[in-house]
Amino acid sequence: MCCPVPVPHQLIQFWHRKDCTRKTNNRHMTEISLSSIDIAIIIGYFMLIIGIGVWVSKRTETGEDLFLAGRTLGWGVIGFSLFASNISSTTLIGLSGDAYRTGISVANYEWMAAIVLILMAVFFIPYYIKSSITTIPEFLENRFDVRSRKYFSIITIFLSIAVDTAGGLYAGALVVQVFFPEIGIWYTILGLGIFAGLYTAAGGLKAVVYTDVLQAVILLTGSTILTVLMFSNFDFSWEAFRSTVSDDHMSMIRPLDDEALPWLGTLIGVPILGFYYWATNQYIVQRVLGARDIKNARWGAMLGGALKVTALFIMVIPGAMAISVFPGLEDPDMVFPTMVANVLPIGITGLVLAGLISAILSSIDSTLNSASTLITMDFVKPKNPNLDNKQIGKIGRWTTIILMLVAVLWAPNIVHFEGIFRYIQQAFSYIVPPVVAIFFMGILWKRGSRHAAFWTLVSGHSISFLIFILSINGYIELHFTITAGLLTALSFLIFYLISIFGEAPEEGSMDTIIWKPKDAKPSEPLPWYKDYRFHSAMIVLATVAIVIAFW
Repeated sequence: MCCPVPVPHQLIQFWHRKDCTRKTNNRHMTEISLSSIDIAIIIGYFMLIIGIGVWVSKRTETGEDLFLAGRTLGWGVIGFSLFASNISSTTLIGLSGDAYRTGISVANYEWMAAIVLILMAVFFIPYYIKSSITTIPEFLENRFDVRSRKYFSIITIFLSIAVDTAGGLYAGALVVQVFFPEIGIWYTILGLGIFAGLYTAAGGLKAVVYTDVLQAVILLTGSTILTVLMFSNFDFSWEAFRSTVSDDHMSMIRPLDDEALPWLGTLIGVPILGFYYWATNQYIVQRVLGARDIKNARWGAMLGGALKVTALFIMVIPGAMAISVFPGLEDPDMVFPTMVANVLPIGITGLVLAGLISAILSSIDSTLNSASTLITMDFVKPKNPNLDNKQIGKIGRWTTIILMLVAVLWAPNIVHFEGIFRYIQQAFSYIVPPVVAIFFMGILWKRGSRHAAFWTLVSGHSISFLIFILSINGYIELHFTITAGLLTALSFLIFYLISIFGEAPEEGSMDTIIWKPKDAKPSEPLPWYKDYRFHSAMIVLATVAIVIAFW
């Protein structure tokens, strides 16, 4: 599902670019080229990825192996995979590009993710792991009924393929073209799609998460090196750097009328988008569902949250530094490629580019695997309950390949919908609110009814669609994050009213699902340094310090 970072504003315009000419420091970059060493490193990297896929595929037999890695994932793999699956081409390029264009307030999406992962660990992971569900929509059936499960599953499948997978293929192809302009857009999309589709179908979630770990380490290392080298342009002096940018540009809490991200949007909208993405999104939560136990699931969430806190320093601030290092870039989306090509030394450039392409593939393979899981487990298996695990695995593989072909065929058509592609990204602000309401009310309030859940989804999305149409036609002028917060409040109200005036769930039927304070405790006695609540406190303190420092 879509990450809550805004899609790069000029991403679609890559298609129309005749060349890569850009003015930087009164000079022209006619083309971003790679050395033979860089190219060799990229080839070697992807040979390693293929090797991992082949190795894992030999150990992937059942549906549970394919979809949930046999529920054997440890906390380190989960944490790095959570981070890596989120770092798509739009995230890397979007963070640095928005920091260059509007300022570092875009980092609010990153530190808020850490807070949301803590909430997931407290409220939702206990149920997700104890109930042994395979898909997130299963929660809605267990808590409410099959109507809500299928409704949410259909929405997730459509958005995963039409927006996330196809959009990832298209955006990824455009990024690859910056470095390899001689390769046509269609061939690049096809190549990315086939590569991601085949090794996802072969190795399933385990292949995805193992490559995620490698990719995360490369991107974290490469981004750190990039930050250090960018900082060296200011003789490692923070004061020298701050003198080159305005105070507004280095402020994360922006005025109410700010175009990029107003403070009210940060307060009421970003948490809503973040909760949907991190706690209810199949392709993200699937990593948690594959944990070997609740301890590893929570530790993995804490590691993912800690890694998200670092994004401000190694992905956002370098974009702000580029203002004086590479002034005059007309296209903010060229900031990250420009830094990689001109700042990193030979060898490291190829490694980081390999990691970037792998990040693109990670988002693609994650959405393919999650959509395949939803179709197989939410629609095929309920109609064919006698299917064994091997048959389910086979169906899942073929479903992955078919979905890959659909996304590949659709992806090139995105060029015809420049404005709509951006609108679709913002449309998550209208899709998310009813879902967030029924998940939170469902786990915190036992009086919430099955009819309330279904009709909150239907009526909430109907109202959201109307507001969306009015907004894009200029009749309502609210930042999309503020709209998300207001629509969520309305969805909570709809759920509450229908529940109060409708039938109540059977007494005692919700006892195993409704959250209780004891659920927040570790599943077994642990020393303080292994207690996820201690980890949570450290992440909160770090986040508060960052917000205060960059207020």
